Amino acid sequence: MSRDPIYLDHNATTPLLPAVVDAMLPYLREHFGNPSSTHPYGARARHAVARAREQVAALIGCDAEEVIFTSGGTEASNLAVRGVTAALEESRRHVVTTSIEHPATARPCDWLERHGYRVTRIGVDGDGRARVDMAREVIHGHTALVTVMHSNNETGVLQPVAELAHLAHSVRAVVHTDAAQSLGKVPVQVRELDVDLLSIAGHKVYAPKGVGALYVRRGTPLVPVVLGASHERGLRPGTENVASIVGLGAACELVGRDLETTAARLRALRDLFRDRLSGGVPGLVLNGHRELRLPNTLNVRFPRASGSAVLEGAPEVAASTGAACHEGHESASAVILAMGVPPTEALGSVRLTLGRGTTEEDVVRAAEALVGAWRRLVGA
Repeated sequence: MSRDPIYLDHNATTPLLPAVVDAMLPYLREHFGNPSSTHPYGARARHAVARAREQVAALIGCDAEEVIFTSGGTEASNLAVRGVTAALEESRRHVVTTSIEHPATARPCDWLERHGYRVTRIGVDGDGRARVDMAREVIHGHTALVTVMHSNNETGVLQPVAELAHLAHSVRAVVHTDAAQSLGKVPVQVRELDVDLLSIAGHKVYAPKGVGALYVRRGTPLVPVVLGASHERGLRPGTENVASIVGLGAACELVGRDLETTAARLRALRDLFRDRLSGGVPGLVLNGHRELRLPNTLNVRFPRASGSAVLEGAPEVAASTGAACHEGHESASAVILAMGVPPTEALGSVRLTLGRGTTEEDVVRAAEALVGAWRRLVGA
């Protein structure tokens, strides 16, 4: 019987932790009430949502009432970007973001640009970090919002969020960060980052797909982008997805308990992975900053071969490249290109992301498979 591929795509999605499933089951079976209802069925659901709000808040270091539940990270970022700019005065119609944002942030910024806002996209350096020097030149008194991801989903590189927040707040601009990839992997504390808004995606942190949250600092100007009833402080209408919200809360509590020890274990496995690959692939290059990145993320460039071809030749490994493929034509990842990597070299990139269930045996087997695939491709 053949084994399933080694799953190394945890930045795409994570499996549900068993304890998360256990926490959710009662709210999929017997506790079906609407949290807005006043009877006991509704009260049980309402208390469960309140408990989950406290669990999420505890992980990011905020007050429970500053957590707004959404359908995921994409909705959270849309609410942040479009909700803030709609709430601010007409004189502030300038947004600053980066050239490496996830589409959940980039597309709303594109929408704002089509509707009369000026959007400045600052570049990144060769290590994949947003250039603070460029931000310093473009943030000014008419800037409404500065939005920058906490860590990049492809390279795992951590961004200078606190430094950018300092610049933004000096001109009274609002600060948003997409922390979907970072939560549960590295400490994420909203007070230390000094952000006003922070996006969370459940399925990146061992909770279900279809649930997320937005941290909204008390007093931040924000209006809803979806209209309806007064759920979630009037910012996100629609009856709450109770079971999934419970799952998100449970996941946040679970990953917070052993955050440091899990990060240390994954960092060691990631570095072992890199060493095994480097030993078998002369000329292998690491994409992104060597130290300032997520402990689970390894993005490397294979020389003289495309990353998609390497993965195709190693069916034992389930991973991704970050590149786009349209009708047989492959284009390099925009994130890698933004770092100044030539397109022909950028095509060799592969993203390998570990998770809580990844073992040393997985890493060793995956490295052997990828090295073997590359050698067959280049005739080494």
